[in-house]
Amino acid sequence: MFEISFSPEVVEARNAGTPVVALESTIITHGMPYPQNLETARLVEQTVRESGAVPATIAVMSGVLKVGLTDAELETLAQLENVAKLSRADLPACIATRGNGATTVAATMIAAARAGISVFATGGIGGVHQGAELSFDISADLQELAQTAVTVVAAGAKAILDIPKTLEVLETLGVPVIAYGQDQIPAFWSRASGLKAPIRMNEAEAIAAAHLTRVAMEVPGGQLVCNPVPEASEISQADMQPVIAQAQAEAAAQNVVGKAVTPFLLQRIFELTEGRSLETNIALVLNNAQLASKIAAQIAMIGPKSS
Repeated sequence: MFEISFSPEVVEARNAGTPVVALESTIITHGMPYPQNLETARLVEQTVRESGAVPATIAVMSGVLKVGLTDAELETLAQLENVAKLSRADLPACIATRGNGATTVAATMIAAARAGISVFATGGIGGVHQGAELSFDISADLQELAQTAVTVVAAGAKAILDIPKTLEVLETLGVPVIAYGQDQIPAFWSRASGLKAPIRMNEAEAIAAAHLTRVAMEVPGGQLVCNPVPEASEISQADMQPVIAQAQAEAAAQNVVGKAVTPFLLQRIFELTEGRSLETNIALVLNNAQLASKIAAQIAMIGPKSS
């Protein structure tokens, strides 16, 4: 009923037992304009390669689930218009109707799991939106983490979200939330959120061992690894909070709702920080790609082949 197409690079990695790291594609189609989106995608993929793994950027192109894109496909995707933003609910429909779609965290996890890929690097996960007690606006990413056995490396939840409520939902769903190398949960653009991490791990080997133990125990779901943005690239929480508050106030005044909220907020934050937020976003994605590659290498070394 559906086809998974592996790039030649991913096919070679699977045959050789080389670690593979999944990458989402919404950062390409919905994150920034061409050609910056293509340049960033290539940079993230190259970072994975330089860190000892093979990148598998995931997308749906003409109804085919692509696990790994050739450079030509990457360039095509970067210039496509009207690309659907795919989560769990949208992924099968896009494939069935032979559409083009970019994968969010949830959809990327589904595709990675089907392809036997254990580790996925992204920027930040979705979560509980501000005012969710009235709107019930909660990302499908959280449920996906509870049921799909992929370790997701992110800089925490996006800072525009309600991070305390996001952590509460993850706890309820039984998702391990691991801070890498520090005691606090990072807040996307900022290294510190003021919230203590449920679990701290300092080594990629420990994170890989936890992933493999969870699989061996047949406990459903994955892990969320919260990797703080490099100190030189961060925007402090004190600087970001008033910017986020202004963007959220403008969204409310303009009655921006549903799927339009996140892109609206990110664009206004980009404008209010004069582009600095995007620079930090790129830095944290590259940092996450490095850590994810190390974790994938450890999984390949100490446990069953992950791809």
